[in-house]
Amino acid sequence: MNPGDRVRLTRDGRTHEGVLLPSTTDDHAVLKLDGGYNVGIERADATAEVVEAAVYNVNDDGIEDSSAVAFDDDLPTVALISTGGTIASTVDYRTGAVTAQFDAEDVLRAVPDLAGRANYRGRVVANILSENATPDIWQDLAGAVGEEIEAGADGVVVMHGTDTMQFSASALAFMLDTPVPVVFTGSQRSADRPSSDNVMNAVCAVEAAKSDCAEVLVCMHASDSDDRCALHRGTRVRKNHTSRRDAFETIGADPLGTVAYGDNDDSEDAIDVRFRREHTERGAVDLEVAPALETDVELVKFTPGTGEAVLDAAEGSAGLVIEGTGLGHVHTDWIPQVAALVESGTSVVMTSQCLDGRVCDRVYDTGRDLLDAGVIEGEDLLPGTAKVKLMWALANAEDVAAAMGTPIAGELTERSVPPENQIEGAR
Repeated sequence: MNPGDRVRLTRDGRTHEGVLLPSTTDDHAVLKLDGGYNVGIERADATAEVVEAAVYNVNDDGIEDSSAVAFDDDLPTVALISTGGTIASTVDYRTGAVTAQFDAEDVLRAVPDLAGRANYRGRVVANILSENATPDIWQDLAGAVGEEIEAGADGVVVMHGTDTMQFSASALAFMLDTPVPVVFTGSQRSADRPSSDNVMNAVCAVEAAKSDCAEVLVCMHASDSDDRCALHRGTRVRKNHTSRRDAFETIGADPLGTVAYGDNDDSEDAIDVRFRREHTERGAVDLEVAPALETDVELVKFTPGTGEAVLDAAEGSAGLVIEGTGLGHVHTDWIPQVAALVESGTSVVMTSQCLDGRVCDRVYDTGRDLLDAGVIEGEDLLPGTAKVKLMWALANAEDVAAAMGTPIAGELTERSVPPENQIEGAR
């Protein structure tokens, strides 16, 4: 028996079947049961049967090759890219450690429901918890997605931890002009829990990657039931709950579309992908990757009682996003220091901590003073998206203020303009 083998152990009249894990002693065998739990069994007086031997492809140099999965000419090709997180966690059963290996066979072994839906290629960009994501990982990810599309992928699925997925999706939306769907997905609950959402999210993400919507999307549960996933635009999505399976919401609008999960069987007929809002269609743009980012950008949230000294962290930085109150306000004591930051060359963007609505600093005196200080209105940008967009704009746009007010990846909703007769009647 070798780690990775599926074995059946019988001792004292009790039989256990599972995957053999590495053990720290020779006296015990450790099995990972199908329910996800591990059990230790004394080897003495136990009988063992190898149900299925693990297969590892090793080349002439003793290095493990990527597994090959049969290619079907009638199926589209979907690239699966892992950055870590719950949905993409795999264990090397020879060592017991989490491994960065992530080939097509690994994915199909973890989520058998994906079989027959597409041809798959797998690669790892990072193997991290999502709170450890950094802008350089976003850049690596954008490059990897671009390479997969250039290599002929008909769609890309990015498996990512949920806590910072919205930031990574937003970053790729600005860095990529993509002719095919790029779909982020993750899992709120691990595969060993009965309430895990990993299988449904992965299947729906693959189906979305085969669709005609060539944008950066986030695909996660649309309700707490296993009935459908929502497809959120990457620049308008926010994680709004710590643990619910339907934690993600589109802010300011309905999701772009949904993926009905049907009867949860292996038939593609059970999966129904529908888009209900205008979107960029497959093939509408040529692939372009613009990965440059100015990373020296701060995000500061104003709350009552917060002194202006909090702005010291932004001194000398290239950019600052302020999450203000209501229409985009801060204490008046902040305004002189904000003006000094702008004067020194820092681009300052004002957003709102309200979940919906548009910044407008022309209504009250504080707002007008902020505009006089040189603050850029962030329209209805989500604060996190505003930070990512400012990082991108500082590195790629000649006029940062104009870029921040121009829709690039669906991050800004259409401005509400009253009819002409209303404007005339108000004068």
